[in-house]
Amino acid sequence: MLAAQVTTFGGPEVLVPGEVPDPVPGPGEVVIDVAYVDTIFVETQIRGGWGREFFPVTPPYVPGGGVAGVVSAGGPGVPGHWLGRRVTAFVTGSYAERAVAPVPALVPVPDGVGLRTAAALVHDGVTAAGLMELTKVRATDRVLVLGASGGMGTLLVQLAHARDARVVAVARGAGKLALVRELGADAAVDATLPDWPAAAAAALGGDDRAADVVLDGVGGQLGSAAFPVTADGGRFSAHGAPTGGFTRVDREEAARRGITLLGIGDLQFDTAARTRLATTALTEAAAGRLRPVIGGTYPLNRAADAHAAVESRELVGKVVLKV
Repeated sequence: MLAAQVTTFGGPEVLVPGEVPDPVPGPGEVVIDVAYVDTIFVETQIRGGWGREFFPVTPPYVPGGGVAGVVSAGGPGVPGHWLGRRVTAFVTGSYAERAVAPVPALVPVPDGVGLRTAAALVHDGVTAAGLMELTKVRATDRVLVLGASGGMGTLLVQLAHARDARVVAVARGAGKLALVRELGADAAVDATLPDWPAAAAAALGGDDRAADVVLDGVGGQLGSAAFPVTADGGRFSAHGAPTGGFTRVDREEAARRGITLLGIGDLQFDTAARTRLATTALTEAAAGRLRPVIGGTYPLNRAADAHAAVESRELVGKVVLKV
C-alpha cells in the first residue's frame, strides 16, 4: 500500500511516498480503508527532530495518528457489525492507505458528517472538547484564545462561544481576524500589535488581569505576554508550542494568585476518554454547532507539500490529506 514515510529528520522534503506492507489486524483489531488523514503542527516538529524526549521515533517511520475512513476487515473476535462502518480512530502511522486500530478506539461517524470533516476533528476536536472540560468554561467567563485561527483555535472559539462565555480571539492579519469573529468571537485582536495584551484585556471588559481562562495554543513570547492578562483565580492552559516551546510560567506567581495551570501533560487522554471526547466533537458537528475550518487538502503522495503548508502558517485552519 502507499504510505508517506519520514526517511530522516529534516525539512518537508524528507517526507517521501512509497510502498509499505499492508497492515494485518490482530485479535480485537480492524483494518480501516483510510479516506482522509488528520495533520497537526506537532507532526512537522517531530519530523524536524524536535521533541524526541516526548516523541521517541526513529526514521524511517510513517507519521500521523488520526484517520477517518471505512472498516474493511476485522481480526479475530471483532463483531461483524463494524464492517462497512464509517469511523474515526487514533492509530500509529496514519499517513497511509490503510491503518489498523483496536475496536475500543473506533468512533462511528454520524450521518450528515463527511469523512473529511470527521478527520479534521480527530485530534483538535478531542483536544478542544477536553480543554472545555478541564478549564470548566462557563457563561460568566471571559476567555482569551491564542492562535485562534488555527485548526484547534477555531474550534475553541466556537465551543467557548457556545457556552455563552465572552470570547476574545488573538490572530494575525485582517482575514484571520474576520474569520474568528464569524465563528463567534466577541472581539478579535491582532497579535502583531505591540500592545496587543492591553487591547485584549480591554476587549475582555476588565482591567489588566481580565481573562478568567487563557487557552494558549501558541507558546513562546506570545504565551508569556498573555499570562499577566490572566485573572486571579483564573485558568491558564499552555498546550501549544508551534513557536518551538511551550509557555514558561512562573509557578510561584501562579500559586500566589490562585491560577490553575494546565499543560500538554493534562491532555494525554486514555482510549476511553479520547473516544468519549471524539464522540462529543462529532455530535456537535452533526448538530451544526461545530465546524472545523479546513484551509487545505492534499493527496497522500504530496504529504511533503502538506507539511510545508502547515509550517508556512499562511493557510487558515487545518490541513488534511486525501487518500
